[in-house]
Amino acid sequence: MFSLFYGLWNHVFSKTEFRVLILGVHKAGKTTLLEKLKSIYLKGEGLPHDRVVPTVGLNIGRIEDANVKLVFWDLGGQPGLRTIWEKYYDEAHAIVYVIDSASASTFEDAKSALEKTLRHEDLQEAPLLIFANKQDLPAAVTEEELDRHLHLKEFDERPYMFVAGSAYDGTGIKLGIDWLVETMGKSRRTEALKARTDTYAKI
Repeated sequence: MFSLFYGLWNHVFSKTEFRVLILGVHKAGKTTLLEKLKSIYLKGEGLPHDRVVPTVGLNIGRIEDANVKLVFWDLGGQPGLRTIWEKYYDEAHAIVYVIDSASASTFEDAKSALEKTLRHEDLQEAPLLIFANKQDLPAAVTEEELDRHLHLKEFDERPYMFVAGSAYDGTGIKLGIDWLVETMGKSRRTEALKARTDTYAKI
């Protein structure tokens, strides 16, 4: 009886966990975004900006929002490190792709890396949030200009959203995370990962 009650309690009150990749080319602001996420959702636990250094390998951040747990995998964006990205694709529910919107010289590399990522079979139907970062800088292009440059509509039919914001001051982060949580909750990608997990549990 106790085990039945505990199982029911756990089912009703446990939080769904989503795993989210944070990708982008070198110095796009991925780790700054992760630390800002932690400071927003964990009440000041993120690192201050002057202590954030480029990721070599993997940073992991965990937050809770409403009835879900979010695990973020922040992966290094240097060309030599991008080969490790695909090792995490299979388990990811969604992608946050960070672009430095104030650095036009990196747009082509950012587009190429994104296209390669989205073509990978292990990321089929994974929702995509493109975070046009560094909007606080004078050189930043608009969300519309960046969208035209990336030609995102040509990629595939996956759900995606553009958010113009700043990992420095937090602009746009809550908007993007709200969309991501809602979209992951009803995505076919989430259903497929859950079905696979349930199958493994029965073995």
